[in-house]
Amino acid sequence: MQAVRKSVETVLPWLTLVTMAVAIYMVFVKVPTDKFQGIVQRIFYFHVPLAMMTFVAFGLVAVASIFFLWRGSRFWDRLAHSAAEVGMVFCTLVLVTGPIWARPIWGTWWTWDARLTTTLILWLIYAAYLMLRTMSGSGDEGARYAAVLGIVGAIDIPIINRSVYWWRTIHPAVLITRQGGSGLGDPRMQATFAVCMVAFLLLFVWLLYVRHESGRLRDAVEDLRQQVLAPEQQR
Repeated sequence: MQAVRKSVETVLPWLTLVTMAVAIYMVFVKVPTDKFQGIVQRIFYFHVPLAMMTFVAFGLVAVASIFFLWRGSRFWDRLAHSAAEVGMVFCTLVLVTGPIWARPIWGTWWTWDARLTTTLILWLIYAAYLMLRTMSGSGDEGARYAAVLGIVGAIDIPIINRSVYWWRTIHPAVLITRQGGSGLGDPRMQATFAVCMVAFLLLFVWLLYVRHESGRLRDAVEDLRQQVLAPEQQR
């Protein structure tokens, strides 16, 4: 197990760095400029992968929370907590890059569009999740309450995904236009988007691993502290 951790800690950061560098090069050098939106469309290659990783992170929170409530394992609780923290980073970047893209295209930084609003709600739900974790301390009761919130909050993910079809909205579908054609007609655009998705997936996995290892070490230190204090308290 130690050898696996060592390999991951050695390979994953470099793999992430190289893939991200290739993605940035393709976005700013190789990919053609969109003929309708212009150069601002290039933010698409960051905004959409960030959104996808946000969904993966908060979906993982829900899955790990279910296993934690079922099995009571600290591993699943740490994984849910770690995924929530990393997911909040990605979700915040989604809410930052979205308005930057929207301003020159829609003429406004923010509008209460269905997808924007439901994404903001998702951010608020998991901000509350992290606040609950902080305020409840390290006890199992607080972790169980947070797990329930983490599961319920994930219901918003499919709502965000389908919001452009359920309600009147100016926010486009992710890759398919309302006319049924692909929004990435040029093969270079498709290749760049694919590389960006891989780069942000690797970044997500790396950050999740680092955060989970930090939590594991913290729990190990806490267990040692309890073992040292237990004999003294019995005297």
